[in-house]
This record gives sequence, C-alpha cells and structure tokens, in this order.
Amino acid sequence: MSFGQGEPSWGPGGTQTPDWTALADESAARSRRKKWLLIGGGVLATAAVGAIVATAVISANNGNGSTGSGKNASELPAPTDLPSNTAEPEPSFSSVAPPPPPDPKDYISDVKKDKAPITVDAFFPGKKLTMGDRVYVKGATQQTKNCAATTKDALGSILVNNGCGQVIRATYSRDGVAVTVGLAVFDTEARAKRAAQQSSGSIATLSGAGVPAFCSTGSVCRRTANFYGRYAYFAISGFTNGKNVTTADKTAFTTGDDLTNFTFRQIRHRGELQASAAATAPAG
Repeated sequence: MSFGQGEPSWGPGGTQTPDWTALADESAARSRRKKWLLIGGGVLATAAVGAIVATAVISANNGNGSTGSGKNASELPAPTDLPSNTAEPEPSFSSVAPPPPPDPKDYISDVKKDKAPITVDAFFPGKKLTMGDRVYVKGATQQTKNCAATTKDALGSILVNNGCGQVIRATYSRDGVAVTVGLAVFDTEARAKRAAQQSSGSIATLSGAGVPAFCSTGSVCRRTANFYGRYAYFAISGFTNGKNVTTADKTAFTTGDDLTNFTFRQIRHRGELQASAAATAPAG
C-alpha cells in the first residue's frame, strides 16, 4: 500500500510510525515563513522610524522659519532681494585735525603764562643732588630781588639793564670742589637770552652751610652762562682749598656741568608741569 505525504505508517504491533521525512519538510517550511515575517516586520519598522524623523525635521524647520510655508518663512527675503554689496562700511575720519598739545617751552618763556611759584625749592629741592654715580651736598641758598648784589664785576649791570626781576642762588659741593648756580628771572625769553649773551664777570659764590669760601679774588675758577625760556643761569665752580682750575681738572668741569645741566632740567620740567595742567584743564 502506498501512503500520501505526511500520512503515518504502521509499525509492528499495530502502532503508528511517524513519517519523519514529511515532518522535517514541514518544519523547514515554518522556519522560512517566520524568517520572512521577521524581515518584513523590520522593513516596516525602519520605514515607520524614517517617516517619524522626516516629520520631525519638517516640523522643526517650519518652527524655525528656515523652510516650509510658516509665518517666519514668509518674512525672509527672496534670493533676488538680498543686497549684492555685502562689504563692511569703511570708517570715516574727521577732516578737522585735533589741536596740538601745549608746548612746555611756551610756559617758561613769558611771564604771562609762567604762573607757577618761583622758590628755591622749586628749582633746587632736597638736601642732596645725585647725577649718575655722583652725589652733591647742597649748601647755602638765597633768593633776592636785588639782582646786582648777587654778582661780581659787570654781570650786575647786565642783569639790571635787561630787566632782571630776581635771582636764586644755590651752592653744591663734592670732593673739595664747590659750585654756585645763579638763576636770573626775566619777563621774556628775549631778555634772558640777551643777558646770557652779554655775560661778563660772574655770579658771586655763596658759601656757608658746610661749604667754605671758594673762588676768592685772585684765584682762577670756571664760569659759564646760558639761558632757557625766560631764565638765564650762571655758574662758577672751583676748589675749596684755593687751587686754581685748569683745563686738566676734570672734576671741576664735571661738577660745573652737572649743576648747570640740572638747572636746565628743572626749568624745562617747570614748563612741562604747566603745559600738562593746561592740557587736562576743563574747557571754558
């Protein structure tokens, strides 16, 4: 007897024997159907996620106004409406030049502008003067309106004839050399310049306050004259032991140069202070 596929066969003793070949084929068929169902379900799930993401992107773009037909999208200009020239604007500059800063020399060249107090300490402050590695001790000082009394020989009449208003003297010493500087004050730069150029004789030495008399009558000392602004300044330097100054005595020359350079700087600094104050003063 023949049996159809999947039908059981009968074994000894009347028991049924399963058709193992048919059962194996049926199991394989079920496995294939399950696999295709899983693949199909995965494709559908992927498609669903893609649709959700696409929807979210479109919704987000609509909310930001970058795409779509929402309210914000309608406010953006069309590409043809954008300006063709997108260069940054160039800075503009005023054609009116700012006023130049005040010239410090203007404030020490004319009595009308030179308003700072004129005192000994304004020009010769402190008790010592340091120039490089050289330290000078300040001796006696004097301020007087009697210009002629501060001079020797012809210098007195020269100061008076050019309108000298007052003279400040200060003496400094170091290593047996002393120097007296006389600062003569005039109303204008022209008068100070003329007094310095006409200089003859010398400023008188000023001893005391630890400095002995020096450059007495008959001794040879070094004398100088110069001016800056409305100030003329004269110096006399020599040895405190009475020795004559020669061109080989570098110490005497250095002492005189240090003190006259310091005096010039003090006059210039006076102009700088007044010019700075004028520059920062409120307008009006």
